[in-house]
Amino acid sequence: MTDSTAAIVVGIDGSEQALRAVRWAAAEATPRNLRVDLISGVDPALGYFGAGLPIPQDAFDAVERLAHQQLTEAAAAAHEIGPGLAVTTERLRVPPVPMLIDASKKARMIVLGASGRGGFTGMLTGSTAVSVVAHSECPVVIVRDDGEASGPVVVGVDGSPTSITALGAAFDEAAWRRVPLVAVHAWSDLDYASTAPVEYALLETEPSEQEQERILSESLAGWAEKYPDVRVERIVVRDRPRRQLLEWSKNAQLVVVGSRGRGGFQGLLLGSTSQALVHYAQCPVMVVRPQEAA
Repeated sequence: MTDSTAAIVVGIDGSEQALRAVRWAAAEATPRNLRVDLISGVDPALGYFGAGLPIPQDAFDAVERLAHQQLTEAAAAAHEIGPGLAVTTERLRVPPVPMLIDASKKARMIVLGASGRGGFTGMLTGSTAVSVVAHSECPVVIVRDDGEASGPVVVGVDGSPTSITALGAAFDEAAWRRVPLVAVHAWSDLDYASTAPVEYALLETEPSEQEQERILSESLAGWAEKYPDVRVERIVVRDRPRRQLLEWSKNAQLVVVGSRGRGGFQGLLLGSTSQALVHYAQCPVMVVRPQEAA
């Protein structure tokens, strides 16, 4: 594996969605002087690992030639965005999930297309996407649509340690892109009824809007000093987080969320919020895991 310490890693499978991910990664890497590492894995269903009869050598060679051709095409797409961009390509005889998780140990981020074929088939509809996002040691970006070029960066905030980590990534993205940051704290009584601490269950009413404002203010404390040039818009609304974030994704460049949280974000990776963002967000989505869990 190439040393990816200062690299953005993109999973390649020959699909148009993968090329879209490449172009997004190249646009991200170019102004930051980062390298883009393009990696391709093997679908274990092809019989490379002793499952059933091995495929004929001619067929194996044809698959390998196609994979290398796809990597070459992906590198060309990256150079169209950044002509001077440092790009590496690598073909690994490893299934996509362990390949990407291993790459995440050194990568700045992992970037995946919203759907694909070959080794990445079902990437966002089955266990593969959940496994990569849940176990990645760096942020994972899922690129479905390019997003609005002039839109803001949007981040979901719930006061949890993971969302604070996501806030840091979102501020960094907004600063590099020179766009505003929209910090969204959404909650609903139903969310709190099912996920709030026991103390809240003893209250006659749900946490007040003032309490929600306090959570957002405390989460944002200190970030303005670190990123003085980033204009922040604060949104506190009684609504389901997924509905708010999906609505904001229509006009955003990027939506950033923590991998798990509390309140409305409970079970983000396995529940309805993550599924909605993965399947329906109209801009790229970055999922950030807590630093202490990396």
